[in-house]
Amino acid sequence: MAIFNDQLRQVARRLTRARLFTAITLITLAIGVGANTVIFSVVEGVLLKPLPYNHPEQLIGVWHTAPGIGIKDLNMSPSIYFIDREQNTTLQDIGVYSSDELNVTGAGEPEHVAGLDVTDGTLPILGVTPALGRLFTRKDDSAGAPQTVLLSYGYWQRKFGGASSVIGRSITVDGKPREIIGVLPRGFHFLDQQDAALIIPFQWDRGKIKLGNFSQVALARLKPGVTQEQASADMARLLPVVLRSFPAPEGFSASLFEKARIMPNLRPLKQDVIGDIGNVLWVLMGSIVMVLLVACANVANLLLVRVEGRRQELAIRSALGAGWRRIAGELLFESVVLGVAGSLIGLALAYGALRLLVAMAPTGLPRIHEIGIDLPVLLFTLLLALFTSLLIGALPVFKYAGANATSGLREGGRALSQSRERHRARKALVVIQVALALVLLICSGLMIRTFRALTHVSPGFNSPESVQSFRFYIPETQIPNEQAERVVRMQQDILDKLAAIPGVSSVAFSTAIPMDGNSSNDVLFAQDHVYGEGELPPIRRFKFVSPGSFATLGTRLIAGRDITWTDTYQKRPVAIISENFAREYWHDANGALGKRIRVASIDDWREIVGVAQDVHDDGVDHPAPSTVYWPVMLANFEGEKQSLHRGIGFIIRSRRAGSQAFVKEIQQQVWSVNPDVPLANVATLGELYTKSMARTSFTLVMLCVAGGMALLLGIVGIYGVISYSVSQRTREIGIRMALGAQRNALTAMFVRQGLWLTGIGVVCGLVVAFAAMRLMSSLLFNVSPADPITYITITAGVVATAYLACYLPSRRAATVDPVNALRSE
Repeated sequence: MAIFNDQLRQVARRLTRARLFTAITLITLAIGVGANTVIFSVVEGVLLKPLPYNHPEQLIGVWHTAPGIGIKDLNMSPSIYFIDREQNTTLQDIGVYSSDELNVTGAGEPEHVAGLDVTDGTLPILGVTPALGRLFTRKDDSAGAPQTVLLSYGYWQRKFGGASSVIGRSITVDGKPREIIGVLPRGFHFLDQQDAALIIPFQWDRGKIKLGNFSQVALARLKPGVTQEQASADMARLLPVVLRSFPAPEGFSASLFEKARIMPNLRPLKQDVIGDIGNVLWVLMGSIVMVLLVACANVANLLLVRVEGRRQELAIRSALGAGWRRIAGELLFESVVLGVAGSLIGLALAYGALRLLVAMAPTGLPRIHEIGIDLPVLLFTLLLALFTSLLIGALPVFKYAGANATSGLREGGRALSQSRERHRARKALVVIQVALALVLLICSGLMIRTFRALTHVSPGFNSPESVQSFRFYIPETQIPNEQAERVVRMQQDILDKLAAIPGVSSVAFSTAIPMDGNSSNDVLFAQDHVYGEGELPPIRRFKFVSPGSFATLGTRLIAGRDITWTDTYQKRPVAIISENFAREYWHDANGALGKRIRVASIDDWREIVGVAQDVHDDGVDHPAPSTVYWPVMLANFEGEKQSLHRGIGFIIRSRRAGSQAFVKEIQQQVWSVNPDVPLANVATLGELYTKSMARTSFTLVMLCVAGGMALLLGIVGIYGVISYSVSQRTREIGIRMALGAQRNALTAMFVRQGLWLTGIGVVCGLVVAFAAMRLMSSLLFNVSPADPITYITITAGVVATAYLACYLPSRRAATVDPVNALRSE
């Protein structure tokens, strides 16, 4: 221990004397290690860590596939749920859930909160134990049972001050009183859903369930020892039972569901939670590892220069009997001290960066609440510290602690020109730095090209930052279903009030706003198309819109006309379709006008009166869905006598969109018509558009930061090598100048040396990039992984930057005084 302390004091003394070297080394390592710790924390929290539930390996997501209608991932339907729950032999239980939006009234201003609809088994499957009260029972989830509700811990604290007397009290949710029966535990997060304030049971009436309605999501827990394949076979066995046990909806036949060829598509529940973020995170992890390697190469270069200055000291110690192991151990110990110190600083930086990341909560990053510095992350940082210490210390040890340690005595003083052999290691490190920096910059360049390609895709609307949106729901307790027209009249009254706000140019409403995540889909038949045996028409996206929706969004009508209020109130059988639908069936927009379409066999045929520009409802990185626009009030639609939509989204075009004052005026106008319903999901269309590209933006920023850091470190490496080369060859420069060499020629000599190293690094980097960029193909949009523009531009930029890094220190060669250079020897 005394020897260790003595060595530590000696290293500390040497590092304290070389403050600039120590500071640069620690900062470089801290940035490299800190960045790796941050990204590994995200990878570990999102991809590697098990779900925070009991026996997570038993949890599965229950999906289906329907190749007959081209659907890869089909949600759960109530009919399948009931049969699976009652007759399966492989599951402990199965539960269904769906996100919801709820209005709470009767206690001050109306409040809109996030909700979650569940069956009675959903929360017990995850092993939830309430902090207060109880969870739902089978009786609570039965049709006709008293209305009940569970509170989240946060909502309980905020709304009721954490009072235990809340159990048994009643709150009004969507116009209906519900008894509070329990409070969920603190810190509980339901999968990766938005934290719901209220949880309510579905209360499906099994006797009224029909086939279809694939609108919910399901999860299940396997019995011990049961595999996912066995469960899939069990549930496939039950699908024909479903078709025999429940009737088809009005206007549809059971053969329609048979033709869809529905089959189970089970997966680990963790896959449902994390989605397809894995590719992005592994690409980021690889890029940050490259940054660390560049940082280590930079520090190794600094250590080589530092140990070069101690060659005579090491040579004398070797001559006096110090063994190779002793010298190597001391050099490695110094690198370990630097590596550990830099890693500790990096860990502190990572802690701050992770807190900032969690606070920002980037859109599309799942399990954000589980990201942090835990034991696996600390072990990773420890291994990283040891790895960097050995990596940066290996070169100096091999070069100066071996058999050549005494060569410092034979070669004389520091003024002798340095041998090519001793300079070779630093040159190799510079080549590695340039190659890795080029790979990272090409990654970021491809993402920039992807982002640029996305921004050049027409989303199907214009000036989204000038469109304010919000959602509004009129509960059945206010206006019963029998008075459907009153619902639409109230919606129109609100529209008229909003249109009167100063600065508003147009207003409309729809069941779905572009890119807001709301969608409704169904099969659609065309009267002039014949479908073969076993063939079903494709699925179409449905939207129910008010007059003026296209004008408000800035969506062009390619042919025909808009829906009118007369169409709406008289329930005329009309529709508008998207341009891609028109081209698919009738080759052009005008050819679709006058054609007739319907959903169910007992529906009225509806005439296509207009064709609208395609809208990228799922984001510009996804194809525009084939869409049908219907009036908001219909008769004989989807097998029902009337179609009514209580939950709608308003869109308001105004230059004032996004301002708090404007939103407040909107709220006042809405409440002047209906004071009991709050505004929900208030956002501009521009915010929804930006959110749809959040993952691409996040990846772009991270890769650009990584590429920028690598380029900076690489350029510093080139600058350092050329600068050190000039200082070590002062005597040679003096001789050359005394013999008549021109100053420009001397400068060019050193510039050529740097560019030669850069060229080798560029060639190596291009080879690696061509091989590695294939891994990024899933992140790119309309850009090839071998995009020549990106490769040429990035390469030219790296070479130009390297030229500056070579030229600046090379100019010092031209300022050497030959007389002083020769005299100093």
